[in-house]
Amino acid sequence: MFLQTQFLQLLLVEWVFLNKMELIALLSTGKGTWAQVAGLLNQGEWDNVIILGSNFAKQFTSSKKFEFIKVDTDKKLKDLKDEFLQKLKGKIRGTEVALSIASGDGKEHMALISALLSVPAGVRFVALTKDGIVYL
Repeated sequence: MFLQTQFLQLLLVEWVFLNKMELIALLSTGKGTWAQVAGLLNQGEWDNVIILGSNFAKQFTSSKKFEFIKVDTDKKLKDLKDEFLQKLKGKIRGTEVALSIASGDGKEHMALISALLSVPAGVRFVALTKDGIVYL
């Protein structure tokens, strides 16, 4: 009985640990997209939050803790991917991240996804809907 209880407690701890994800969010252009990122940040239970954006995006605020990483979104695709990769290396703790690309454009999305896969880290897309946080 004692071993069963310990095993169940271990499974519960493992389940909680594995179900907390790190949130990586791009904060760029797009009407209403900052609200999407803020909602994800505030409504989710994240192990770690990294927000990437231009100098303008440094204005983003939240009551929840996050790390902001400034990037030059005006760079060419390959250079932007390299910058994302350089600045993300060593910052991602797990093997998989929740990724929000509700903000930004195609070039920024491709560069960020490519950089994350090169870290290497698995990617689960995440969005905030009227039903709450959804993993896609």
